[in-house]
Amino acid sequence: MNLLFALGLICAVNLPFGYWRAGLARLSPAWFVAIHAPVPLVFLIRHLFALEWRLGSLPLFLGAFFLGQWLGGRLRLALAAHTGGS
Repeated sequence: MNLLFALGLICAVNLPFGYWRAGLARLSPAWFVAIHAPVPLVFLIRHLFALEWRLGSLPLFLGAFFLGQWLGGRLRLALAAHTGGS
């Protein structure tokens, strides 16, 4: 249960960063910051939930990280289409 909650939390933490990244020029310094800034939060979440560092859990955490980034970007596109702006 802790693992599922941690994965959901990691996904949710990455939503605003994905939203921010979607509005930036690709490969700009701010774009890299939007991707790498939440990494310490992921380590903190793993530490707070006392989750083991197993190789098998790495794909789950990476998936939650990138899913949050992707959903944040999709949210920005959906809101831009809905409001008619960017």
